[in-house]
Amino acid sequence: MATLDRSRQSLVYGSAGQRREDLPSITVTDPGDFAARLLHAGTLGFGEAFIEGSWRGGDGTGSLREETDEVVDWLAVYADKLAAREPAASFAGRLGWRWRLPRAVTNTKDGSRRNVALHYDLPPEFFRLFLDPGLTYSCADFRRANSLEAAQLHKINGLLDLAEVRSGCRLLDVGCGWGSLLAEAAARGAESTGITVSRRQYEYCLSRFGGATGFGAASVLLEDYRDHSGEYDSITSVEMIEAVGSAYWVGFFRKLGSLLASDGTIALQVITFPDGRMKRSIGNYSWVDRYIFPGGELTSIEEIDRILQRHTGLELTETRRLSSSYARTLRDWRHQFCARLEDVQKLGFDERFIRVWALYLAYFEAGFRVRYLDVWQCQLRPKRPISTSGLQLY
Repeated sequence: MATLDRSRQSLVYGSAGQRREDLPSITVTDPGDFAARLLHAGTLGFGEAFIEGSWRGGDGTGSLREETDEVVDWLAVYADKLAAREPAASFAGRLGWRWRLPRAVTNTKDGSRRNVALHYDLPPEFFRLFLDPGLTYSCADFRRANSLEAAQLHKINGLLDLAEVRSGCRLLDVGCGWGSLLAEAAARGAESTGITVSRRQYEYCLSRFGGATGFGAASVLLEDYRDHSGEYDSITSVEMIEAVGSAYWVGFFRKLGSLLASDGTIALQVITFPDGRMKRSIGNYSWVDRYIFPGGELTSIEEIDRILQRHTGLELTETRRLSSSYARTLRDWRHQFCARLEDVQKLGFDERFIRVWALYLAYFEAGFRVRYLDVWQCQLRPKRPISTSGLQLY
């Protein structure tokens, strides 16, 4: 049930029979602009209307944290109801909007550098305001941890275990971020190499690790994964495939396979859609694509398995699901971000930027809360040849 209260200009979502005061709501502060953006651009316009202040969470008078708490609740109800109606068309599709991914944001080598720079080349001081001390910018694992810092460390060590990283092994981390996984792998005695196309992350890692190489050390290269060469016992890649683009997924997995030793192991952390939603979403363009992750596309576990079977010498050998942990990770990030708004402004960012990031964090928190999207850790190994020992051949 969706109800627009014209006297208060608030929009609430819920089920028939629920009391209105128990339902999450948003307040439309500029009905003309809100309607124009929604009619012209669908979900892209809906996000832009929030950025411009044409609608707000709750009654529109609370702090940004209170406002986005309400936005999370509202979007979670909406996403849950939308998922229940699948395989019908998406909200945008039902109303005739189908914005397509602009050619300029496709993930060629040059395109990837541009797309990554728009998000990850913000100053590390900005990310330090709301991430854990290690600057780990991916889902934490709260299953056996209570604090964000402990949960991130638990996630990293879980991935290193999944990749079988140990003393004396050679590790490649594809899309290494600010180096937190590399540091833990080096502490295990591995020779740890990271690659990134983000210049800011590369420079940060150079400062963090210096020029040391060898076992027990970490190093980083400013390099596209497609250009890298070498052989590794273990490969990790944490929430990087989302920036690869669907046109390059096959090439990505083939490249990982070419870099892996014959007895090696790969561990991935991957944000996913259910398979049907993934297929319908390929090439679509939303406010997230425009303002947060240009060129980003989500795969599915089923699609990963299909690609591995049809196009590579790898196989999927283990999966772990972390969706509830991502909702909590994003909540912690969002609350910390909202608590540091003065510091965000001191870095030179304006109100519009703040609302973009607040909605981004709320949007994904809601999606993971109701599993409209999901996150998995996956183990990949080289396929083992089928043994004919003991078989009678005719």
